[in-house]
Amino acid sequence: MADLKINSLHKYYGSMHAVKGVDLEIPKGEFTVLVGQSGCGKSTLLRTIAGLEEIDEGSIEIDGEVVNDVAPKDRDIAMVFQNYALYPYMTVFDNIAFGLRARKTPKVEIEEKVAEASRMLSIDHLLERYPRQLSGGQLQRVAIGRAIVRQARIYLFDEPLSNLDAQLRDEMRGEIKRLHRELGKTMIYVTHDQIEAMTMADRIVLLRDGKIEQQGSPLDLYERPATKYVAGFLGSPSMNFIDGMVTENKVTINNSNHSLDIPEQIKNKLTSHANKAIIVGIRPEHFSRADIANHQQYSKLSVNIELVQPTGSRSYVTFRLGQNPAVAELRPQDLLGHNTTIELSVDMSRVIYIDPITEMTI
Repeated sequence: MADLKINSLHKYYGSMHAVKGVDLEIPKGEFTVLVGQSGCGKSTLLRTIAGLEEIDEGSIEIDGEVVNDVAPKDRDIAMVFQNYALYPYMTVFDNIAFGLRARKTPKVEIEEKVAEASRMLSIDHLLERYPRQLSGGQLQRVAIGRAIVRQARIYLFDEPLSNLDAQLRDEMRGEIKRLHRELGKTMIYVTHDQIEAMTMADRIVLLRDGKIEQQGSPLDLYERPATKYVAGFLGSPSMNFIDGMVTENKVTINNSNHSLDIPEQIKNKLTSHANKAIIVGIRPEHFSRADIANHQQYSKLSVNIELVQPTGSRSYVTFRLGQNPAVAELRPQDLLGHNTTIELSVDMSRVIYIDPITEMTI
């Protein structure tokens, strides 16, 4: 297992500043997910850890050793790429064993390690097949098997599931998480998919424009986002952002007759924002039908439903609050149909408040 430390790392591609002074420490055995939109620097950061990209400033330490000038093959890191990168004319066994043979590993040890890895990945019955005879999920398992037989210090995954369909992605997320538990190794996983990040990570590192926007456990970022960007990135459907004004004990929603009561425990936090603009962040699941919520922490709103999107167990309804579109997650039996007016309750204890100038949460 490895302890990874990144200090003030910068990476340039000509005039483009891809990674901007990242500081990051990853404890031994942790499953860390680097997440963010395309172009935020997450894959570049991963490749610098692997040694596939040279850094321009800063340092990378593994187990206390600075590895800036250490070749990729000598860092004892295994990497799984987005494309499977399998040799088409080698069997599954030979693909998994390739790295071991390159390191002059004894034949008996190779056979033992390939057998163990293929068993863990449920591909032990495929060892004599060729890549062209495998499905996408099986190909990805082979690529992962080739990495885990290495018994490396750190395992890196660069968007390994993006080529799979939704059902296979769900299945493989569970497989990779199970592997992490069984191997107990440090794993760093890159994705742009916030669902993957939430379901797999011990810790999420959310990047934006080459910098870390926020890091912490999935629930930390989901429940206590530091910025509007973090709040909007995590969650599907994403958080609703409503423009309003703090007036006495309420938030008045702009361009509407709606207002939201501010709970007692929040009032002190908003004292300095009295009579100032504010953004209210409400997640879709924090709406409910008004008849089930008469507690003081709830505010009621009468809204006109513009669109209903049923998913089976839940339905998503679209409406407007002032000039802001909003989505609520409701039970299917709660709905009457399109173009109907219903009363909703908002759980104000779960709402977040955002300064519209700094876009920092209050």
